Amino acid sequence: MTLYTRFAAQIDAALDTLTESGALPGGLDRRNVTVEPPRDASHGDLATNAAMVLAKPAGVKPRELAETLAAELGKLPEVSRVDVAGPGFINMVLTDDSWRAELAAVHASGADYGRSTRGDGLTVNVEYVSANPTGPMHMGHCRGAVVGDALANLLVFSGYRVIREYVINDAGSQVDVLARSVHLRYREALGEDVGAIPEGLYPGDYLVPVGQALATEFGDRYVAADEGEWLVSFRVRAVDAMMALIKDDLALLGIHHERFASEAALQAAGKPEAAEAVLRARDLVYDGVLEAPKGELPDDWEPVELPLFRSTQFGDDQDRPIRKSNGTWTYFGADMAYHFQKAEDADELIDIWGADHAGTVKRIQAAVAALTGGTKRFDVKLIQMVRLLRNGEPAKMSKRAGNFVTLADVVREVGKDVVRFTMLTRRADAQMDFDFAKVVEASKDNPVFYVQYAHARIASLHRRAAEAGIEPPADAAQAELSRLDTEELALMKLAAQFPRVVETAGATREPHRIAFYLYDLAAAFHAAWNVGNDRPDRRFLQADDPAATRARLFLAAGIGQVIRNGLGIMGVEAVSEMN
Repeated sequence: MTLYTRFAAQIDAALDTLTESGALPGGLDRRNVTVEPPRDASHGDLATNAAMVLAKPAGVKPRELAETLAAELGKLPEVSRVDVAGPGFINMVLTDDSWRAELAAVHASGADYGRSTRGDGLTVNVEYVSANPTGPMHMGHCRGAVVGDALANLLVFSGYRVIREYVINDAGSQVDVLARSVHLRYREALGEDVGAIPEGLYPGDYLVPVGQALATEFGDRYVAADEGEWLVSFRVRAVDAMMALIKDDLALLGIHHERFASEAALQAAGKPEAAEAVLRARDLVYDGVLEAPKGELPDDWEPVELPLFRSTQFGDDQDRPIRKSNGTWTYFGADMAYHFQKAEDADELIDIWGADHAGTVKRIQAAVAALTGGTKRFDVKLIQMVRLLRNGEPAKMSKRAGNFVTLADVVREVGKDVVRFTMLTRRADAQMDFDFAKVVEASKDNPVFYVQYAHARIASLHRRAAEAGIEPPADAAQAELSRLDTEELALMKLAAQFPRVVETAGATREPHRIAFYLYDLAAAFHAAWNVGNDRPDRRFLQADDPAATRARLFLAAGIGQVIRNGLGIMGVEAVSEMN
C-alpha cells in the first residue's frame, strides 16, 4: 500500500466515523473522492476534495463539512497540520516520519514499487506497429512501435494481462506488388540485366537477397513463366522474408510481439463472413445503395447494391460498405473482422495508429461496439509524425532502403535507449522533431541524458561511499532515517507520487506521463545534489559522518529505485556509468 492509497483509506475511515456519529448520512457515493498533491505545493502535501464531492448529497455546506472532516483528519499521527481552503478543499501537511516511512516502503517494495492491481487481471490486446510487410522498418513506424510497447509495459505494471499483437497485412494488393518486385530481383540474381526498377515496384536493395534465395530454390523455372504460376508462392516467401526483417528491426528496439495475426489467414478462416452474420442477425448490416458522391459525379460511378454496415447508428456520418461490387471484402470489412477476432479473447482492445488514419477511427469503433454489444473498451491512440533532423536540417535518406530512413540505421547510430526515451518525450498526438545531434547531447535540455545521468550519479555515489569505507545500509533500521531532515525529505514527496503517476498514465493510456515524471524527479535529485556545491554539509557523502552518509545513501538509493522502475516501463536501461 502506497502513501496515496493509505491516505485514501484513512479518509474513507474518517468519513465512516462521521457517518456513525450522524454528521453525515449513510449511503453516500464516495467514488469521486480523490487524494492528490495540491496544485500549489505551498498549500501542503496532500489534498482531498471529499467535502466538495459529498456536501450536496449530504445536504450540508461544503465548508462546514470540510471543517468537520479536517478535525477528524487532524487526529491522524501522520498529519502535522490540516487547513481548509476556499469553498471546502482540505490540505494536509504530513510529518517527516510519514516521508521516512514511504522511503522505507520504496526499499521494501523494490522493483514492485508503484505496481498496482488496477487491471485486476483483465486481458488487453494492444496492437501496434503492423507495418505492411513490404520492406524494413522505417522511422515512420518507430514512434508508434515505442508508444505501443511502452503502453503494453505500463498496463502489465498496472495489473493487466497484455497480448502484444501485430497484424500482417498480407491479403492486399501491396503484397502482390512485393511479389512482382521480388520476381524482378529473382531474374536479376540469375544474371539478367533488369535495368532501373520500374515505377510502381519496390526499389530497395533489401529485396536483393530475397531474389537470390528464390533463384537458389527454383533455378530458372519461373523466369519466363506466366505470373499466375509464381505469384502466390513468391508472395508467401517474400512476406515471410520481410517479416523476418521487420522482427529483427523491432528487436533492435527491444520490441517482441507475442502474436502475429495474418489477414490472409483471417479471411481463409471465414472470419469476415462470421462478423457479417453476427451483424445481420442484429439488423446492423443491410443491402443498400450508397449515396452518390457530393459534387460532380465521376464518369465511372453507378449505383450498386452493396452490404452496408449501419455505422450511422454509432455516430458515423454514413453507413459503410463491407464488400466491394465484385464480392471481395473492403478494407473496412476485413478490419472489422480482424477486430471481431481480437475481441474473442480480450476484455479490452487498444490500437496504435498513425495520425493519417484518423478518418477511419469512428467507423471501426462503431464496428467493435456493434460486434461486442458495447461490452469491450476499445481505444485508438493516434501517433503524429516525427521529423528527422541533423543539426536542424532534414536528415538524408538511406540508399539501402531506396527512399526512407530505416529504423535500424537510427538505432545503430544513437542507441535503443535514446530512441525509446525520445519517442516518449512528447504526447503521442503532438508532432515531434528527432534531431540526431540533440538526442545525444549531454545537457539538462536532453531528457534522455538528464534522467540516465541522475541514475548514474546515484550509482557513482555508492561506489565512492564504498571507497571511503561506508557501506550502504541493508534496511531502514540501519539507515537511521531520523538523520534525514525536512529539506532532504522533499525528494521523497516527489518520489512518492510515482504510484499515482503510474495509475493515471495507465488509466489514460498515456505512457509519456512516465517520461515527464522521471525528468522532474531527476531534476529534483540533481538540484539536491548541487546544493552541496555551496553547502558542504549538504553533500550526500560525509566522510566524517558515516551515519548521515548512510541515511543519505538510503535516500539516494530510493530515488534510484523509482527511476529504474519508471525506465523499466519505458523499456529503457538504467545505466550505472556514463562516458
